[in-house]
Formats: sequence, structure tokens, C-alpha cells
Amino acid sequence: MPNEGEMVAVAAQPSMNSAALTRAGGAYIPPHRLRQMQQQITDKSSDEYQRITWEALKKSINGLINKINTSNIKMIIPELFGENLVRGRGLFCRSLMRAQSASLRFTSVYAAVAAVVNTKIPDVGALLLARLVTQFRRAYRRNDKTVCLAVCTFIAHLANQLVVHEILPLQILALLLQQPTDDSVEIAVGFMREVGAHLANVSPKPNNAIFESFRTILHEGKIDKRTQYMIEVLFQVRKDKYKDNPPIVQELDLVEEEDQITHYIGLDDEDLDVEERLNIFKFDPDYSENEKRYAELKAEILGEGSEDEGSDSGTDESDEEEESDEEEEEKQQKIQDQTNADVIELRRKIYLTVMSSVDYEECCHKLMKLNIPENQEIELCNMIIECCSQERTFLKFYGLMAERFCKMNRIWGENFTLAFREVYETIHRYETNRLRNIAKLFAHLFFTDSLAWTCFSIIRLTEEDTTSASRIFVKILFQEISEFLGLKKLKERMEDPYMVEAFSGMFPKDNPKNTRFAINYWTSIGLGALTEDLREWLRTAPQQIMRKRRAEDMDTSSSDDSSSDSDSDSESHSSSGSSTSDSYDSGSESDMSRSSRSSSDSASSSSSDSDDGSRRRRRRRRYSR
Repeated sequence: MPNEGEMVAVAAQPSMNSAALTRAGGAYIPPHRLRQMQQQITDKSSDEYQRITWEALKKSINGLINKINTSNIKMIIPELFGENLVRGRGLFCRSLMRAQSASLRFTSVYAAVAAVVNTKIPDVGALLLARLVTQFRRAYRRNDKTVCLAVCTFIAHLANQLVVHEILPLQILALLLQQPTDDSVEIAVGFMREVGAHLANVSPKPNNAIFESFRTILHEGKIDKRTQYMIEVLFQVRKDKYKDNPPIVQELDLVEEEDQITHYIGLDDEDLDVEERLNIFKFDPDYSENEKRYAELKAEILGEGSEDEGSDSGTDESDEEEESDEEEEEKQQKIQDQTNADVIELRRKIYLTVMSSVDYEECCHKLMKLNIPENQEIELCNMIIECCSQERTFLKFYGLMAERFCKMNRIWGENFTLAFREVYETIHRYETNRLRNIAKLFAHLFFTDSLAWTCFSIIRLTEEDTTSASRIFVKILFQEISEFLGLKKLKERMEDPYMVEAFSGMFPKDNPKNTRFAINYWTSIGLGALTEDLREWLRTAPQQIMRKRRAEDMDTSSSDDSSSDSDSDSESHSSSGSSTSDSYDSGSESDMSRSSRSSSDSASSSSSDSDDGSRRRRRRRRYSR
């Protein structure tokens, strides 16, 4: 029977195999599970062991870079050298670039880390610069302003740390100012504020030429006022000798100038190798030898012996255990935010995206990248309506944007339908100008068939069901639709037999009063041609109402006659036996009664027809008796 250790080894084998099948190293493995798997593997040159150590190396580098700042940089750098940065140089550069693009205000800290590592392992600095230059080229061709700004900021601080020669910043500035646009000049101004002090010291003549280019752009006045103001601020910063933008902060001046290794990389170099293969795991047949070499290099850099390695691994394990405990506690504690802070933040992001976009296509592209949570899509629709209502006049930008979302996915169309219902029910809360913009926005959606016309089923045009605001809203809505579709096509749409039920509220036929109100309303807004059917119905309405009433009266009278006939038949049958027996005994009395009845009949013939009928009924009753 296998012991407990063999059972654990058997159980660990499928996990290691599944991790080995993936391209980037497999799924997340908890620290305690990772240690257990490492203990089960005896062959340290195997593929499984190298893959596990690769995952641990990636996690450790990311964790150290994410928690680095100005105060702890001197403590974090030795821990970074404790990891195999030769094997993980691709991971180090990728993690450093991601952290810098996510938080630009810590760019100086990341540049200082790169400068220290570059003094000991120059290949890491060269790889980082090659990737930054390649990323800038790609972003510049794609007109990606955000990425260009982040990469330029990083290159500026690396130039301040003397990791790269000043020729690269000068080439970037010349490229940005060659054909100036608002975005390129804005990036150049921000880049110059970070690297200007360094260029003024090492290359004063090219620095002056760059500022002359700025002055020429400012005098031409072809760029936006905001960008011109930024150039004027840059000249003021230069006049103040960059007192608020020093090249290197004192806390981050960690490398002596003579110890720094400067790389001569140009913007137009074609032999740059970003070595993307270093980002993923690759089996190393000489793994043990390379680890020994790096251990010697680490001991040389840190001035340590091999004795401290065991304590370092122990501290790493304890740190991993603490991290795993913290993760478990975070999973157990589920915080429910009832302050709607997430919704407010989402609405803020949507508003800033809409306001900062040049055209509707760019805006839709940016909004789709926001990763809006499920069941919160209505917030995007409400924000588009809200932004549109705040404008002085209606901008087609919002209509095209809403149309794009409605035709992109059915979910957005349903949410805009809900928004239309909500807006119509609360239309009395809006001012006239906001009401007009909203009506034109929805008119754009209707005449482009972005929204189904069945939405009009919520509108009921009667004096009791409408307010002044709702009547103005419907007026602007249909006048705008008529302007784009034309009255003839609009009339065809409104007379569609399949849509009669949806339009019944706008063309009521339940009451002549409501019908007259609707006819007068449509005629007053210049769409009287839509009421021909209503007018025809109103013309024949009295006859139809009289016919209905007559039919109802006939139904009630026929029911009453049938009930009375049934009662008389029952009475005649009950008295038939007694009448036959009495007829034989009193024959003379019956003859006298007949003569009296004949005399009464002749007298009653001179009276009116109504009295004659009543008397005939009485005679029938007496005869029956």
C-alpha cells in the first residue's frame, strides 16, 4: 500500500503536467502548493522544475517592482538582485514598463531602479531601451497619444540618469516638432519639461534650436490656444531654470556618474531586438550551470557569501505564506459598497471620455474599452442623454454615438428603449432647452431605425394624460422625424397595419373628445395629414355609437320578452284544469260575458291604438279565467 508521500506525488503530477502544457507557464499556483510541488521534484534540471521556478521568478519580480517607492528603493534593489535578473531580464523590463505606464508620477523611481541595475547588468538596460524605442515608434504610427506620452516620460528620466545618450531625446523632439499638431506639440512640451534641464547642461546648442522651433510654432498660431498656452508656460519654466523639474531628485541619485554605463541608441536604428521570447518560459538545458554563474554574480554585486542564500529563501517562503494568508482573508471578507461609489466613478469616466473625444467613432471606441460591468449598461445610455441635454444646441455627435451603440449590440438598444420610457415619464423635470436636445436625440434614433417604433406605445395623446412638457417633447420629436423622413414616408409608417396597436395611444378612437384633442394637436404642429383616419372615424362616430346603443337595447328587450312569455305559459298551464270544469256549469254566464266583451271591443275601437292594445291584453286574461 503506498504511503502518504507517494499519494501526494501522484496527486501533484496532473497539476504539473497541466501547468507544463500552457504557453506562459500555467495557472496560478498557491505558495504552499508550489513548495510542495518543488519538494516532490528531485530532478532540478527537468522541465517541470524549471517551469515552477520561472513562475516564482515572475511573481517575485512583479511584487518587488509594484511596491517600490522613493523611501524603500534602497531596500528593494538588493532584493531585486537576489532574483535571477539575467534569466528574467525580459520579465523585469516588461514589469517595469507596465508599472511606469500605470503610474507616471513614479517614473523617476523606476528610472533610478533601471539605472542601478544597468550598472551591474548592462544587457538589461539595453533591452529596456530597445523595447521603449520600439514601443514609441509603434505608438507614433498609430497616433496613440497616451502611450507616446508615457514612453517619452520614461526615456526622459533614463536620459537624466545617463542610461541613454542625449541623442535619443533630441531625435524624438525633432520628430514631434517636424510636422506640429496639437497632440505632438503637447507631448513635446511635456517631454521637454522633464529632460530640458539635462539637455541645457550637456547640449546647449541643440537645446536652443528646439526652443526656437517652439517659438516659431507659437508665432504661426496654427495650433490650439490651449497648446499655445502650454508653450508659453514651458518658456517660463526655462526662464526659472527648471526649479520645479530637476533632472534627478536627491533621494534617487544612487549611481555615480563615472559608474554609469550609457547606451548609444538612436530612434532610427533598425537592428533593435526586443527579444519577445524572453517573456515566456523556455527550457534551459544548462539550467544548473547558469544558476551557479548568477549566484556568483549576485555574491559579487551584493558582497555576500553562499551562507545567506538559505536565510533569503526562508524569508521568501515566509513572505509568500503571509501573502497567501492575506489573500485568503481578502476572499473571506466581502465588502458591499452601498454608497454607489462605483457607479459615480463609472459615470465620471464616461463623461470625461465623451468630453475628450474628437469624433463619435473615437468616443465609441474608448467607451467600449471601459469594461462596463454587467447590468450597468443603462448608465452609459443615461450619460449620453445627460451630456446631450447639457449642450446649448443639439449636436449630431451624440446622435451618431447613440446610433452606433444601438446597432452594435441588442443590449444597448434595449437599454436605450428603457431610457426613452424613463425620460418620457419624467419629461416634466427638464427645462425647455434640455427637452429639445433630448427629443432631437431620440428622433435621430427613430428615423435611423436604431430604436423600434413600438416605443411609441407609451405615448397617449389625451388632455388628461399629457402635460405641457410632454406635448412639447412629442412635437419636437415628430417634427424632427418628419424633417428627415418626409411627411409622405412618415404617414406610411404611421398607417402600417402591424403598428396600429403601438400607435393607438397617439391616435385615440375610444372617445370623440380624445379624438378631437388628438386631431387638433397634430394639426397645430403641422402634421394634420396624419389624422385623416381619425377624421373619418370622428365623422361616422355618432352613427356607430347609435348602432351600438340600439343593438344593446334590442338585446335587453328580447331578454325581457322571453322571460315574460315563459311566466304566462306557466300560469296558463296551471289554470287549464279548473277552467274546463267551470265551463260546463255556467254556459249562460259565458255567453253574457262574450256579448259584453264584444260591446266593449266596439267602444274601444274609437280610442287610440295604445288603449286598444292594453284592453286586448285584459280580455285575454278574462277569457283565460
